[in-house]
Amino acid sequence: MFCFSVFSQQNFSEKALMGRGDLVLEGTSYKLQKETLQAFKEMKKAALKEGIDIKIVSGYRSFNRQKNIWNRKYNLYISQGLAPDKALQKIIEYSTIPGTSRHHWGTDFDIIDGSVKAPKSLLIESNYEKNGVYAKLKKWMDTHAESFGFYLVYTNISSRKGFKYEPWHYTYKPLSDQMLLEFRKINLIEFYKNIELNGSQYLTKEFLSKYTSENILDINIDLINN
Repeated sequence: MFCFSVFSQQNFSEKALMGRGDLVLEGTSYKLQKETLQAFKEMKKAALKEGIDIKIVSGYRSFNRQKNIWNRKYNLYISQGLAPDKALQKIIEYSTIPGTSRHHWGTDFDIIDGSVKAPKSLLIESNYEKNGVYAKLKKWMDTHAESFGFYLVYTNISSRKGFKYEPWHYTYKPLSDQMLLEFRKINLIEFYKNIELNGSQYLTKEFLSKYTSENILDINIDLINN
């Protein structure tokens, strides 16, 4: 069993926490912080012994990358006739407001099992449950992931609000715990006053307060520092 280290507390800048640079990353096809990448490699090695090839399909994501995703979805929903406030609610079922994504931190990633034939749609809940193509991967992660420091972020607890259940999204707790603490100090209201983003005029104080409570903080209880 891999024993992950508890790394010394670090201070992360606002730029680093919001995907705008100032974060040291490693990797080729995907980027992660060094400590996260090391732990992931150990976990991957262990899973391979049981015929499971844990493959990252999304790791670090920059602010600009998230902004492109946001703007594309916003334009799509508006073109389909949704009112701006409804378009925002539709987007945040699965996608974050640029600057608030945990994928900005280099600690979070989405995974599939590279040892099986990939289905047409990768990141859907049914792939990871019961007889789904990634059910074996999910079962292995449920049993072993936390021993390597990795925790599911958006659980399927019925009382949880915010982002929908994502059985593919894991975080490296030894680093992301500290990053969440630092992130909570950022004044999002002031930040979005100066950012060009489709629909940003609807990111009101009330909207961002609810979004913070439900989408950022209503996650796996083991990832919340009180």
